[in-house]
Amino acid sequence: MKKTFLAILSLSMFHTWAQQDTISHKGHINQNKFRQLYQEFATPNVYRTASGAPGHEYYQQQADYKIKVQLDEANDKLTGTETITYTNNSPDNLEFLWLQLDQNKRAKDSDTPLIEGDKIDTYYRPSSFVSKYLAPKFDGGFNITKVESTNGNPLNYTINKTMMRIDLKQPLAPNKKLSFNIDWWYKINEQIPGDDRSGYEYFKEDDNKSYIIAQFYPRMCVYNDVEGWQNTPFLGDGEFALNFGNYDVEITTPKDHILEATGKLQNRKEVFTKTQLERYQKATESYTKPVLIVTQEEAIENEKTKETATKTWKFKAQNVRDFAFATSRKFIYDMMAVDVQGKNVMAVSIYPKEGNPLWEEYSTKAVKQTLQTYSDMTFQYPYHKAVSVHFRQIGMEYPMICWNFGRPKPDGTYSDRVRNGMIGVIIHEVGHNFFPMIVNSDERQWGWMDEGLNSFLEYLAEQEFEEGFPSRRGPVENIIPYMSGDQNEIVPIMSMADNVIQLGNNAYGKPATALNILRETIMGQELFDHAFRTYSNRWKFKHPTPEDFFRTMEDASGMDLDWFWRGWFYTTDAVDIGVKEVNKFFISQKPNKEMRAILQERNLSEKDIIPLVYPVKEDSEDVTLVDASKTISENSTTLRNFIFDHFTEEERKEIKDPKYFYEVIFNKPGGLVMPLIVKFTYEDGTSETLRYPAQVWRKNDQEVSKIIPASKKITKIEVDPNKETADINISNNTWPKEAVVSKFDQFKQQQ
Repeated sequence: MKKTFLAILSLSMFHTWAQQDTISHKGHINQNKFRQLYQEFATPNVYRTASGAPGHEYYQQQADYKIKVQLDEANDKLTGTETITYTNNSPDNLEFLWLQLDQNKRAKDSDTPLIEGDKIDTYYRPSSFVSKYLAPKFDGGFNITKVESTNGNPLNYTINKTMMRIDLKQPLAPNKKLSFNIDWWYKINEQIPGDDRSGYEYFKEDDNKSYIIAQFYPRMCVYNDVEGWQNTPFLGDGEFALNFGNYDVEITTPKDHILEATGKLQNRKEVFTKTQLERYQKATESYTKPVLIVTQEEAIENEKTKETATKTWKFKAQNVRDFAFATSRKFIYDMMAVDVQGKNVMAVSIYPKEGNPLWEEYSTKAVKQTLQTYSDMTFQYPYHKAVSVHFRQIGMEYPMICWNFGRPKPDGTYSDRVRNGMIGVIIHEVGHNFFPMIVNSDERQWGWMDEGLNSFLEYLAEQEFEEGFPSRRGPVENIIPYMSGDQNEIVPIMSMADNVIQLGNNAYGKPATALNILRETIMGQELFDHAFRTYSNRWKFKHPTPEDFFRTMEDASGMDLDWFWRGWFYTTDAVDIGVKEVNKFFISQKPNKEMRAILQERNLSEKDIIPLVYPVKEDSEDVTLVDASKTISENSTTLRNFIFDHFTEEERKEIKDPKYFYEVIFNKPGGLVMPLIVKFTYEDGTSETLRYPAQVWRKNDQEVSKIIPASKKITKIEVDPNKETADINISNNTWPKEAVVSKFDQFKQQQ
């Protein structure tokens, strides 16, 4: 026994020494893809816990507004006055206050036109050329006419582009409030498609306008435990960081206008006709079909009136982060009731005749679907309504109200692309009520936290709205062209919105796809949905950071996902996993060539070692030692005797006795870690799919070998057979190798 033991020990040591000879002794830092995210994450504290939940001393500020505005339609001018009551819930003394003046993006001294590069194009539309190079610059910035305390004393203030600082004579202490007044006006811009989030559209045919009005009042910046004051200038792409508060808003418009806004309408009997009130009551009980409050025929008559008299619409909103409104005499108006987990919510649409017949058919129904799907995935929708407003070539969101594109041709016809685009943008923008209007992330800093999460839920809502809906974002294959593109055009998801090159792909598409893969491929729907719902409920009506999301998803699921967040969100790596090599083995009774060499090296014979099991490669000279038609136990007396001696008759019935052993070597040319999903097809046409967790790569980021015992010959091996990991190169996904065209190449051919 001693001799045998020493022989086995010497063989083991021989392999250890052989491996050590090839090891480099040069040191390196920890670059393992599975290392924890301690370097990237902030240290947990009393405000934000390591579990991703708000800490026991978490705080957030409150800003309450009383606003009165008047629309001067003849001069496209908005005049307003507001009283802000700011509550300092932080533990800090505040020496000054910061406010956002977002309209100053359109001021003559705005930095927005100056920060982008420019070049000569091949051609220009005359309108765009004149607008860009010849026409005088529109001055749409705020004109601040008064900043004073509520007792009438002027307050010192400084305007820095899109930010205004109010200097306080005495610091605002913790748990104290401060009220002050601001008067202002600005010229309303004609909305430029794809550029402006608010403004007016002029309809030459009937000489009318529709207005979408947002960022129309000086708004308090956020002060919190992460940024201090979030006073990063507004340049255009990075949206908004806002406080929750209560709003009391009065809006004066021409008397013939139809208006919708954030909040509950307080004087419906004053601004609605008797007929409109009756229709409204009917709508509150209609769960299957929208009810027209203002018909198309009535809207067309309104277009002709041009009232100079005015009326005032009064709204109140509790616990919202912003306020916006839309108004026009052109609007058709419909609504219906939606049962949202037992709560009655009104789904509403307003649109000019130019939106029909498309909008009357689909808009309010899309609002309904959004409220139901999103509530199922997060929490019950807390507000009493959600409004979809038609506007040309824009999608933008505010609490309870949003602007959406999708316009038929003048003859009323429309393509599937226009229809689907309209439904998709309505679901997306209404969905923003959940992210970031309620789960209130900092859009200026992390655009993906609202756009990406929202695009993911949009995908789910679209598929529930209509089976097979052609969703743009969410399906795995749609992100492959971006992830396999020029690295000079790609930045990590964890980048500030204004610094992203391809914002749509980066902040919308890639995170939506990542979450889809996380739900369907990595976590499973049950674990994911519970964790996602936990995050949504922990942070509704609060201000989460990316770390709060990442930590909560792990805390509520019991999964270590640091490798996933790092790869998908902190890098621009892409997925590329393939089959590098396949070797087939039999089992021999006699030592194979490799063992014979070892015995000779150590001056040993076969009788000096215990009986062993020897793999024999199919294409080696040792294949003559086995009978390829027999099972492994039939080819190995040693193995057969061991099984007989160590297992009962009943247990032996459960032991497998395959003919072959396949050594499959998978490699990972792409940098992104993902689960290894492999489909094995056998000679009789049957197949099985094995799913190896991503941790299979934890000790070797380049390649991994798996042994597959098989009773039947394997005829095909395919990695990611259902295309669920966003693999950018499928040419190396199969064995034997097949001639395939990658998704990216297909995309290029289509272009």
